[in-house]
Amino acid sequence: MNWLTGSTTEILTALKAEVKLVQEDNQEIEEQVRQIIHQVIQNGDKALKNYSKKFDQVELEDLFISKETIDLGYQRVEDEVIKALEAAKENIVSYHQKQKQHDFMDTEKPGVLRGQLVLPLARVGVYVPGGTAAYPSSVLMNVLPAKIAGVEEIIMVTPPSVDGIPDVILAAAKIAGVDKIFQVGGAQSIAALAYGTETVPKVDKIVGPGNIYVATAKKQVFGTVGIDMIAGPSEIGIIADETANPAYIAADLLSQAEHDTLARAILVTDSNQLAERVEKEIYRQLETLPRKEIAKQAIENHGMIIIASTVEAMFTIMNEIAPEHLEVQLRDPISYLHEIKNAGSIFLGDYASEPVGDYFSGTNHVLPTSGTAKFYSPLGVYDFVKYSQVTYYTKEALAQAKDAIALLARKEGLEAHARAVEYRFK
Repeated sequence: MNWLTGSTTEILTALKAEVKLVQEDNQEIEEQVRQIIHQVIQNGDKALKNYSKKFDQVELEDLFISKETIDLGYQRVEDEVIKALEAAKENIVSYHQKQKQHDFMDTEKPGVLRGQLVLPLARVGVYVPGGTAAYPSSVLMNVLPAKIAGVEEIIMVTPPSVDGIPDVILAAAKIAGVDKIFQVGGAQSIAALAYGTETVPKVDKIVGPGNIYVATAKKQVFGTVGIDMIAGPSEIGIIADETANPAYIAADLLSQAEHDTLARAILVTDSNQLAERVEKEIYRQLETLPRKEIAKQAIENHGMIIIASTVEAMFTIMNEIAPEHLEVQLRDPISYLHEIKNAGSIFLGDYASEPVGDYFSGTNHVLPTSGTAKFYSPLGVYDFVKYSQVTYYTKEALAQAKDAIALLARKEGLEAHARAVEYRFK
């Protein structure tokens, strides 16, 4: 792992220079994605099938996954896995139901009614990654908040494979309540959701994590549709002192490193002894990991141990990093909650390991990355609604306000605005 020491100012300067907290544009990928989107707009399903053959080595007759296929996949999944998915669903639902917002109306002044309507989106597209692993948890995390929000139709896309869509993905989709599934992935699936094809319906918003091509496609179609966020590689930051268990810290750092060779795993501590023990423990645990090569590359290229001088400095540094996942392994960790300004999801104490949030606690695991926790939030019910304002005035109430309205309109040089109010009193 890379070590970083010095004063807080020196560490922050080094982080800004060495760690790219904002994704840089890759012009080659941008152009490739632009061409893919253009082809899907022009050729619809034919383009999707061609790209599936090119990128996934799968020749597809049908993009749509039938209900019978979903049901058979569900039936093939082990009972204990179904029970675990159902238990996770219960926790996700109970947490996200508390995020629901409601309409309001106020009548603070006579003759005036103001309000806000909370309206669910009509149709949402959910991208579920494929590739090196299957992610049934991502199905639950993306779909269930949309269901709670009242979204009318949820369309799921996921990359095809020669062996078909993994049964556990189909089972999770059935449990979560997905309406339609299409076996299409990559930038082409984002284009299909954004613009529609003969088979894939156009949606109002696209959510879900993916690789650099998916993220780039989401960025390019934003404006035609809504998106949740532009997510980068997984990351975890851990703040710990000498009381923390180095084996726990190493395991948690590796839990993110195994995702991707670009994943970031960062420990910030004020204890040199703990840091040394954690580094040794990481390499010991690496030896038995099935995804050893991926995790090792991530640890050696993007892993970091930062030695801070004080607890206050640890939080200053981590708030600048703004990690996707933040663990606080200090004495009385809850007392430090007010020190955290920028983090996607926060885990307090020795036993709130990051995977608890990935799978089971009910908090969402679709989170801002690459420092975007400074201005983005975790995926939630609020991502699947929109708001409309309501105004009602009686003639008497407008009479009280008309002169001020006309004055402000003319101050801006908009005479028709002023007259639109004044004509009602001629």
